Amino acid sequence: MISHRALMANGSALNQLWGFSQSDILLHTLPLFHVHGLFVAMHCAMLSAAEVIFLEKFSVSETIDNLARATVFMGVPTYYSRLLSRDDFTKDVCSGMRLFTSGSAPLTEQTHHAFHSRTGHKILERYGMTEAGIITSNPLHGDRIPGSVGFALSGVQMRISDDGRECDPGEVGIVEVAGDHLFNGYWQKPKETAEVLRDDGFLVTGDIGVMDEDGRLRLKGRNTDLIISGGENIYPKEIELHLDDVECVVESAVIGILDDDLGERVVAVIVPDGIFSEQKVKEALKNQVADFKVPSEFIIVEELPRNSMGKIQKSKLRDAYNEQAS
Repeated sequence: MISHRALMANGSALNQLWGFSQSDILLHTLPLFHVHGLFVAMHCAMLSAAEVIFLEKFSVSETIDNLARATVFMGVPTYYSRLLSRDDFTKDVCSGMRLFTSGSAPLTEQTHHAFHSRTGHKILERYGMTEAGIITSNPLHGDRIPGSVGFALSGVQMRISDDGRECDPGEVGIVEVAGDHLFNGYWQKPKETAEVLRDDGFLVTGDIGVMDEDGRLRLKGRNTDLIISGGENIYPKEIELHLDDVECVVESAVIGILDDDLGERVVAVIVPDGIFSEQKVKEALKNQVADFKVPSEFIIVEELPRNSMGKIQKSKLRDAYNEQAS
């Protein structure tokens, strides 16, 4: 249940933060059944009376054709990787653009750097969820650091919590947020609502993160993705970042598979780039992560399962490979 007050608080903060004006032209390719397209994109345009070029769905060709007329584009990481796969997606195509944003799924550092190299634009990554709208954003003017989702929006209170204890800067924990932008609860589900809303009004997002001294947030994944192997907590995103840096890897998803000895063992599901070399990958990880974090198995696939907004569906991978292992 999302109130008019919550939508106005979030929309107004974004409109100001991202510098929207009546002279902007938003190229809209996102689905309207999702908060990203329905609220984040449309509210920024509506609150500034900006023009909208409305495509029924994302198409690489149509997007490239219309970018020359636009000033702002909001997408998910999959959109950007598909644009980069086209030779006719060039710096000239983006010459009139002032802002590219990305959300709904993590943007890899590789995509961020490749996009900047190709177009001269640094994608602005932000973080949000249906229950809270947009929570953090990299700055419009200032450093947009790959791997970081930026700072809390105006009006958003944010903290990192470890079982109710507020963490110090640099400590890993669960992201919690409060403010006028929050939802009122789940429709006719008081039990589920009580499970995520603390007595002091903070929402437990379920996302694992770490905040630095300046308040900049980095996400480590969902708490449901946490792997506990031999009593050690393992955050998949840390391993995935290093895996995705290896030449023979296009992208990866690290999951925990049930193990009689360790409880869970670390497994990497890999989309390869050409011929995959397990030896090369293990060598690359050797000095980057602790030995117990190195995957015990590499599973090669043509593509990773994703939902309509481009998020990798790790639950499907866990279910499929746990079933095979049993």
